[in-house]
Amino acid sequence: MTYHLLLGDYAYSSWSLRGWLLFERFNIPFKSEMVDFSDRSVAQQLQRYAPAKTVPTMITPEGAVVSDSLAIGEELATRHPDAGLWPVDPKARSIARSLAAEMHSGFGALRTDCPMNLRLSYVDTEPSDAVRADLDRLEAIWRHAREACNSQGPWLCGTYSIADVFYAPIAARIAGYDLPMASEAQAYVVAHLADPAFRRWRAMGLVHGATLPWYAKDFATRPWPGPTLRTAMAVHDGVPENDNCPYSGKPATDLMEIDGRTFGFCNPFCRDKTVADPEAWPAFMALM
Repeated sequence: MTYHLLLGDYAYSSWSLRGWLLFERFNIPFKSEMVDFSDRSVAQQLQRYAPAKTVPTMITPEGAVVSDSLAIGEELATRHPDAGLWPVDPKARSIARSLAAEMHSGFGALRTDCPMNLRLSYVDTEPSDAVRADLDRLEAIWRHAREACNSQGPWLCGTYSIADVFYAPIAARIAGYDLPMASEAQAYVVAHLADPAFRRWRAMGLVHGATLPWYAKDFATRPWPGPTLRTAMAVHDGVPENDNCPYSGKPATDLMEIDGRTFGFCNPFCRDKTVADPEAWPAFMALM
């Protein structure tokens, strides 16, 4: 028996992104179940998993219901001490924990004014003074973390940790609303946008579920500022090079074309998430 992870909409649920990254980024096996954000309330849909009422919710192999992303991260770190969820160095680990806790309880203006929407990126958003104050605070704590931990790579406390998981949706908000940040902070945002796991989540968000109008804002849009995506398209006819889906191993029934080559997948979602960002999917790129 493995972990059961209850998630919200890929495109809009920032906390679900955190929950998913805790498993995906640290190679912890899980199965997921999606809650429909366009339907009745999340709490109503989770009634059969009481007392869960929010996403993400983790059901442990023993049946414990854990409905808070920080609690999920801490529990996984305890159960999987070799997975690297927290930094090994005590100083870096302390700073990472502080960063995650502040994200969990803070930055209310940024989270309220700029809800995550991975399908759009806006320009000329005119952030409020409260949002600018949140951005200033982010720059300060990110700078302190990198300096205190002597981080040489793109992440806050050395290697990728729960702290970076918690700021991935913040990076999406900064990118999605073209918010002003100093160059060092902007580089951290760019690192998240280029992270293959983040790209896989966004690819699924582009093709799964309805576009929810209550997340839209009345601003001009621009292309998503992440890496340039390789061009691919769904096709209805052709002979795929592969007989089986690269993800499930099931017979290939739904086709895509890339660079003049045709590949097959076991269902439209497997195909469409790959069309959205082919290079985000290692199993597909190995197939190519």
